[in-house]
Amino acid sequence: MTTLGRIACIAALALSIALPTAASAAEKVTFLLPGPENLPAFVPYQLARAKGYFAKAGLDVHFIVAKGGADVATQVAVGNADLGGGLGDTSMLVRANGLPVRGVALLGGGGLTTIIVRKDEGIDSIAGLKGKRIGVTSFGNTNYYALLAALADNGIRKSDVSIEAVGFAGIIKLMVAKQLDAISNVPENATQIEAGGVPVESFPVTQYFPAMAQAILASDKTIKERPQVVRGFVHAILQSLRDIMADPRQAAADYAKAVPQYKDKAGFIEDVLQRYAKQVYHVDKPSDLGKFDPARLAAVEKVYLDNNVIHAKVPVADLYTNAFVD
Repeated sequence: MTTLGRIACIAALALSIALPTAASAAEKVTFLLPGPENLPAFVPYQLARAKGYFAKAGLDVHFIVAKGGADVATQVAVGNADLGGGLGDTSMLVRANGLPVRGVALLGGGGLTTIIVRKDEGIDSIAGLKGKRIGVTSFGNTNYYALLAALADNGIRKSDVSIEAVGFAGIIKLMVAKQLDAISNVPENATQIEAGGVPVESFPVTQYFPAMAQAILASDKTIKERPQVVRGFVHAILQSLRDIMADPRQAAADYAKAVPQYKDKAGFIEDVLQRYAKQVYHVDKPSDLGKFDPARLAAVEKVYLDNNVIHAKVPVADLYTNAFVD
């Protein structure tokens, strides 16, 4: 080997040592989802992975399924996961119990929880649910707490209805089989139930109280010690939301390509994303995407306190931070 060749080899070796590969540089992140990761409600997370937004932020994200939003918040608070998903008001459900978790991004200005009823029950409002069978995925899911608040706002006590925790599979199957009269869950369930031949009516919970969209949750410890991880994850998900709102059809095609289960169901996913873009992700000002409104949090907390959904008031400033959105 010539002297020039030896110099080139040494230089290349030095460069490979000095600059770690993207794989070795990526920081591992465990993210808890409140339900199965292939649910359409979690399209933004799958798109962020498929389109390389996590990788661009230097993150190697692993999804794990928990037992609802309240369980996610608990596990994140005690350090069993780096980040997690819930609703915008999830932190107030656990923070009063001494669990230091808060929202770090709100995924839209609307509300996620939708109460869906069978049309053949003749229910034209939430008030008509008295005496009915209502399904939720679990009693640890924040859609359950939102249901309690909506019922209470209409003068209906928990004991006035029959609420059943039926899991993610049961929520559709039992509605189609007429073993449930209504459910409290996510907007796409309406499309899924009607695909089973059952006409439905949908009542977004925001009609009754200021329910909130999905949120990214982090513990105070993670926020303090790993701020770049939090910021990178938040920005990756917000980019997914912008993609969906800009072109739901293309986002649906990208998702169907990335998730084998939906390979031939891009039309269904497009319908779901159209619902989310209008009902959940929409914000009045683009610059508000991801941000919490403290006045809205205070209003939700008051409803929860007044109706004994929670039993202790937490300072609103402890429930969220917008520091990672700007």
